[in-house]
Amino acid sequence: MQTPEQEQTVLVTGANGFLGVKVVETLLEYGFTNIRCFVRPSSNLARFHEMVEKRRAHGKITIVKGDLLSREDCERATVEAVIVYHLAAGFDKSFAGAFMNSALATRNLVEAFLRNGKPKRFVNVSSFAVYSNLSRPRGAMLDENSPLEDCPQARYDAYAFGKLKQEEIVRRHGNEKGLRYVILRPGTVYGAGKRDLTGRIGINSFGFFMHIGGSNRLPMTYVDNCAEAIVLAGIREGIDGETFNVVDDETLTSREFLRAYKKKVGAFFSLRIPFWMANLMSIMWEKYSRWSKGQLPPVFNRRRSAAEWKGNRFSNQKIKSRLGWQPRVGVEKGMAEFLAQFDVKEAAK
Repeated sequence: MQTPEQEQTVLVTGANGFLGVKVVETLLEYGFTNIRCFVRPSSNLARFHEMVEKRRAHGKITIVKGDLLSREDCERATVEAVIVYHLAAGFDKSFAGAFMNSALATRNLVEAFLRNGKPKRFVNVSSFAVYSNLSRPRGAMLDENSPLEDCPQARYDAYAFGKLKQEEIVRRHGNEKGLRYVILRPGTVYGAGKRDLTGRIGINSFGFFMHIGGSNRLPMTYVDNCAEAIVLAGIREGIDGETFNVVDDETLTSREFLRAYKKKVGAFFSLRIPFWMANLMSIMWEKYSRWSKGQLPPVFNRRRSAAEWKGNRFSNQKIKSRLGWQPRVGVEKGMAEFLAQFDVKEAAK
């Protein structure tokens, strides 16, 4: 695949999101001058416009407002596009909503791209959520060959379901219609602009924070590093049809991350729960759900416990060797910038 000329049209969906803004900024750093940004009509574009002002990039960016469930909007967005960076995703809690906003939206976008664009590469941004850890031992290596979740309904994870279906649609269009694609699966993306703690650290339920699996290493990738990996996936030659995990060289354990977070925002009550106990609680929750005939949905279950808290090691060798990607921001600087966004007094309230 020839590297596209920098003045050709590049489309970014989800361009206004936490990661999307940084992908657009990275494209500008790489010299692209015709970036089409697809956003929802209701989007708050303040952070996006702040980045455009900072980069003085008004003449290089076009905003297209629309809904990926609308085929007409997808047609408008993909005209003459050479590369599509597909970051838009549904975060619906229902499986029907996840299917519509992740799977059907992706189908509409891919088909419009094949009809109206000048396709050189479709970059689909997926997630570590697609992996299953149920049958694997604690501390197992998680890489691109690891098993995928085969029953997201039993995991009660609509997001994972949507991402799995999204990947399935992209691959099918690659096999049947010649779509040239790459799939990226970022781990836990962190940085300024994203304030919430990842669910891999724990959950805020029953009126307090349950910190689960404190010794687990997090699959962290700093937002700048992840954005560069995504951009490279669109322009590197010889990687069509490949899948890459995105995780930095340096990561923290769940306990280390939470300790640094508390030190910045102020102490709050958290209950440390080891994995074996979380797993036992999940088994009991599943049994009660079956006994109550679904009156209490099995939100906590063994599949989810294994996926988020069982613990893994992570490899980024494939993306480093095939894309030539190197994480430029280390964990010390990344954490400093993540924590700097918090005002102690505000967080204490």
